[in-house]
Amino acid sequence: MSINLDQNSPAWQILEYLQRNASATIKDLELLLGVTPTAVRQHLNHLQASGYLDRREVRSGVGRPHFTYVATDAARELFACRCDVLALTMLQEMCGMVGEELMGSLMKRVGARLAEGYSQSVTAPDLHKRVEEMAGALGQQGVLTDVSKGESNTIALKMYNCPYHDLAVEHRELCDMDQQMLQQVLGEEVLLDNCIMDGHGSCSFVIGQGSRATLELET
Repeated sequence: MSINLDQNSPAWQILEYLQRNASATIKDLELLLGVTPTAVRQHLNHLQASGYLDRREVRSGVGRPHFTYVATDAARELFACRCDVLALTMLQEMCGMVGEELMGSLMKRVGARLAEGYSQSVTAPDLHKRVEEMAGALGQQGVLTDVSKGESNTIALKMYNCPYHDLAVEHRELCDMDQQMLQQVLGEEVLLDNCIMDGHGSCSFVIGQGSRATLELET
């Protein structure tokens, strides 16, 4: 079944919503799209028939159950960042050739080079604005992001997809690299609060104010 997945299409908006959220109800998607429940159901039926959605029954207390919709692996694959294949393959080979100590050193150097590139787009004097500029630069690379106020005057930057997901599963040094890269670009302490690799829905970075006193001394 052919389905329109242009980035302004209702189907794409539904899938992006589910990339940012664990699940959605028909009411959630009515509000998102501004259309009738019947129109929402039509979009959901097409997405489900194409293998991009699963429907789950939810029972809570007495009364009739309701349904929520969740993204499948096929949908998540649509949001995988398409890094240069040659560069990613070379990085995979290097990971297999060097030891842990050299791998850490290599990732620091790669992170520093990435930071140099991003710094050209992140120049605002205000920290919150710099974080928004960073989010915009990541967005141009296909990374879905949100910026929001955190606790104790911190700023939260969330990434909902990973540019090198498969490689990061085995090499968490890449997560450290992202953290250090952000810290270099933003000029503030940055800590990784939640991570996709740990089963969370996003990688959440806490920025500023000593990164909430180093996440309350690592809880």
